[in-house]
Amino acid sequence: MTLFADLVRTSQRVSATAARLSKVRELASFLRTLPPAEIETAAHYLSGETPQGRIGIGYSTLQAAASNAIATAETLSIAEVDRRLAMIATIRGAGSAARRAQALRDLYLRATAPEQQFLLRLLVGELRQGALAAVMVEAIAAAAELPVAQVRRAAMYSKSLGAVARAALVEGADALGRFQLELFSPVAPMLAQTAADVAEALRELKRRGCVRVEDGRGAHPGTQRGR
Repeated sequence: MTLFADLVRTSQRVSATAARLSKVRELASFLRTLPPAEIETAAHYLSGETPQGRIGIGYSTLQAAASNAIATAETLSIAEVDRRLAMIATIRGAGSAARRAQALRDLYLRATAPEQQFLLRLLVGELRQGALAAVMVEAIAAAAELPVAQVRRAAMYSKSLGAVARAALVEGADALGRFQLELFSPVAPMLAQTAADVAEALRELKRRGCVRVEDGRGAHPGTQRGR
């Protein structure tokens, strides 16, 4: 298992450099060291998000948890942090706010000062930014030795950048093909390719078999249903 502190140090190095290539290199190098079970979680964390989404804890509660005692030894693993945050996200019902706060304090008691600060920024959304996700896409491609365009396309259609990272690094290029355009599933705009006008966009979508074009006599051959 990989120490959570190693992920935090990677994040610090990425934040400390303004050079995009250096950021990509740092992230790719770290992703290569991870066992398959940790790739998805690490990609989420380093992109500024959690797999669980919002876990129902406000900023004041997060700050209060961070003011408790600080661990002096690095013992938390990426997997354990993920398990604890997943458990916190499931707490519901009467008294849930207090129980979530206590569970968060228990996690923070196991965390060193840098780990606590990373968790605070992660959970309040201070790490979440489109540019960081775009850098992560390039890092995934570099770590998996795949074309950036192929990873970017999968990330554009996927609901989970972590899932794309795991597929790319564990299964390779062929696995990225399963990430496809789905009805009622939004395409990530920051990763989407642009077109000069609507007509050009429709031509490209038709070429990829993503739209159904009709001329009054039904769909043209070679196109798919799904407007």
